[in-house]
Formats: sequence, structure tokens, C-alpha cells
Amino acid sequence: MTAPLDETDRRLLAALRADGRASVAALSAALGLARGTVRARIEAMKARGVIRRFTVETDAEEGPAIRAVMSIELKGSMTRSVISALSRMPEITALHTTNGAWDLVAEIRVASLPEFDRVLREVRAAPGVSNSQTSLLLDRIRG
Repeated sequence: MTAPLDETDRRLLAALRADGRASVAALSAALGLARGTVRARIEAMKARGVIRRFTVETDAEEGPAIRAVMSIELKGSMTRSVISALSRMPEITALHTTNGAWDLVAEIRVASLPEFDRVLREVRAAPGVSNSQTSLLLDRIRG
């Protein structure tokens, strides 16, 4: 079992979420920690799998304009094959397992409504998908 995060780890992760490109020196100054401490904690969290990757997040205006969240219900034991098929679709920017009525939640980004329609049809036609519900994301309130 992975050791729980302490307050310093949580503060460091929050700073990295705000600016994943921040230097160790900048993080050190912002958090009031020694550079060696920041570097060691980042490396430890990477080794434990807490930090899986560093990435770039762009503003909606820079990328495809249409964003949606799709809840997906699966048939029986088809989870792996559906996840494999959906993971190959570049328009699906994130895929999550979940509990409750839906088995998966997919985040979708496309540039046009015809492209959005095509993605919905492809997901719904995937073997193992029995039902779906999609919500367009209209305006970002926070985050």
C-alpha cells in the first residue's frame, strides 16, 4: 500500500497542478522548502506512482471548441475491449472507470458538431457498449 500524502506533498502537488512547468527553485521559494526537499519529494511521488506524468493543458480556445462528457454502460465482461477501442480514439482525451449506473466516463474534445456526431456514433457502435449519455460542457466556471 502506498504511504499517504502529508501536507507538504499535497501543497507541492497543488503547486504543480497550478504550474506543471515550475522549476524546482520556483517551487522551493513558493512553498518555503529547500530545493533538495522539493526535488526529493517529486522523485518519491513519481516512484510511488502519485505523479504519473507531466503534461500540458491548453485553454479551450487553443484547441477543439466542443467538449463533452459521455457516461457509458457496458455489456457483461467487455470492459477491457471497450477501453482498448476507446483509448485509440484521439477525440477521447480522458477515460475513467466509475461506479454506479455507468461503467466508464469519457471526456471528448472535437472541433465541430459533425465530428462530435461521428464520435458519438463510433462510441455507441463499439462492441460491448450497451448505453450512453452525453453532456456538452458549455462554459468553464472553475479549473
